[in-house]
Amino acid sequence: MKNTENQRVDLYTRITDMIIEDLTKGVRPWMKPWNAENTTGRINRPLRYNGQPYSGVNVLLLWSEGMARGYTSSTWMTFKQALELGAAVRKGETGTTVVFANRFTRSEIDEDGGEVEREIPFLKAYSVFNVEQIEGLPEQYHHRPAPAPDPLERIQHADRFFRNTGAVIRHGGNQAFFAPTADLIQMPPFESFKDAASYYATLSHEVTHWTAPAHRLSRDLSRYAKDKSERAREELIAELGSCFLCADLGIAPELEPRPDHASYLASWLKVLAGDRRAIFQAAAHAQRAANFLHDLQHEAAEERLAT
Repeated sequence: MKNTENQRVDLYTRITDMIIEDLTKGVRPWMKPWNAENTTGRINRPLRYNGQPYSGVNVLLLWSEGMARGYTSSTWMTFKQALELGAAVRKGETGTTVVFANRFTRSEIDEDGGEVEREIPFLKAYSVFNVEQIEGLPEQYHHRPAPAPDPLERIQHADRFFRNTGAVIRHGGNQAFFAPTADLIQMPPFESFKDAASYYATLSHEVTHWTAPAHRLSRDLSRYAKDKSERAREELIAELGSCFLCADLGIAPELEPRPDHASYLASWLKVLAGDRRAIFQAAAHAQRAANFLHDLQHEAAEERLAT
């Protein structure tokens, strides 16, 4: 058991160190997919061999590795999955680490001699390969992504997505923020942004904050204004949530962070250096926020059908 715990801690450390290295250089690793030439194509989440998108911290790991190695495909699979498809990983290719987190239940005897059930968390690492590292795959894995949709369609699609959340969004002033007490999102006028993508990227950040209250996902914001560490953690969740949503909506967010978010770099470094689980927890919270917002789309659609 102790050996398993050590392996899990080592995995947290290795992945956190990789992200810290990028942040030290001023690079936000979750923004890599939108750098340079990749901004002209459609952005999406990394996909498993069966088309199912990855989630949480695995999105960051595969985005980062895909950009570092110059892959244009977003699809990944294990060595065994490639073999099952009649293909093979090319000799000399190295895999990319992803993680599987879960819990199992174990019966234990407590100090009173009674039997109790205890949940044991575990984190398992395994390797995947990009389809560009594999030979002999069926043709379907080599299809290029469809061209990015017309800008007007993308805007309409994003408008519908945020409208379906039911969030109260007001426009005016020159600041974007979520006000928990009033439970509303304040956005500068649409026309004040340099382009539509910047507007929706900012709105997706604030909508991620909007998921925090107790009647939604219950992330505690009570210390946000007073505790720099807690503020940095919540801003990291919102930044990752924005990236996940932008990927899902096919929107390329701003390459440069807003000035107030750039100032969080030092705080993020401090949080990550002091807590090796922080990036995993932030990615998990961001994933839950994205899932919550997507679920609201289904609820809105069902309400329209009912009427």
